[in-house]
Amino acid sequence: MKAAPGELPTGDGWAYEIKWDGMRIVAHTDGDQVILRSSNGIDATDRFPELASLADAVGGRPAILDGEVVAFKDGKPSFSALQSRMHISSRAEAERRAADVPISFVIFDLLHFDGTDATSVPYEQRRALLVQLVDAGPYWRVTDQHLDGAVLLEVVTENGLEGLIAKRLDSPYQAGKRSPLWRKIKVRYHQELVVGGWGAGKGSRSGGIGGLFVGYYEQDGATEQDKSAQRPLRFAGRVGSGLNDGEIRRLLAQLEPLRTDVCPFVPTPTGPEARGATWVRPELVIEVAFADWSPDGRLRHPSYLGQRIDTDPQAIVRELPENRSTLSP
Repeated sequence: MKAAPGELPTGDGWAYEIKWDGMRIVAHTDGDQVILRSSNGIDATDRFPELASLADAVGGRPAILDGEVVAFKDGKPSFSALQSRMHISSRAEAERRAADVPISFVIFDLLHFDGTDATSVPYEQRRALLVQLVDAGPYWRVTDQHLDGAVLLEVVTENGLEGLIAKRLDSPYQAGKRSPLWRKIKVRYHQELVVGGWGAGKGSRSGGIGGLFVGYYEQDGATEQDKSAQRPLRFAGRVGSGLNDGEIRRLLAQLEPLRTDVCPFVPTPTGPEARGATWVRPELVIEVAFADWSPDGRLRHPSYLGQRIDTDPQAIVRELPENRSTLSP
């Protein structure tokens, strides 16, 4: 279940949580076995070996837990720091990196427990069961819940965090859906975008990537499950800031096999920003921070944060910043 972008709700019947800037993970435990999967089904078990003993937190009984794997930098969640843990498949390498980049699994929902499907149970009751069930451990904990959204929004803003999630207390868990029963209120502009090409680098980046051409799919009411819908990919601009040499090499290795002579954007971007473009099939997703959207639908001052491997490219749509009054400059 995913949250829809929106404004801070008012009135009774809502609870609030910090929006963690990490990798969404659904953990399956059974006996002493733990399997970690991203929201798009990728097996992430070997990427986070610290969570191998998560089954102990539920007494070895079968359970399905939803949450976010988070890395921290200077005491704050950092998606950029998490990059060195997300993109490896070797358990041995993950164990080596764990010493330098520790993670925490922040759990916020209970989907199944001991043979019982909990998705139809109201969020308020699922939350109470989760708190009773899961014992905090060295690499996991249950996220805090708050009942005063305005106060939490102030705290989140003052501490430079990404935002918060508002959840209806009576909401079921709607797997695979982006539902207004969960709302995300952002205090910093972040946006997931699809890479459709790159521009050649100059100077020290010669022969590599100077900037990534990114876009989003037009939202036409089609559900995320409707993969057959032919929605146009709209051009959102070029992202070059935030890319370092190591990340450029890693991204280039993934983009080279996706080369195509056909521009994936509709309409094809023209002008200096797209000159000398190398187009690719739109299969890679990144996350960027940015100042605002321009009137013509371009990102203003975008900065690369990292690659997302837990997101379906077809699900990427433009998220309009709706809570402008609370945004950091």
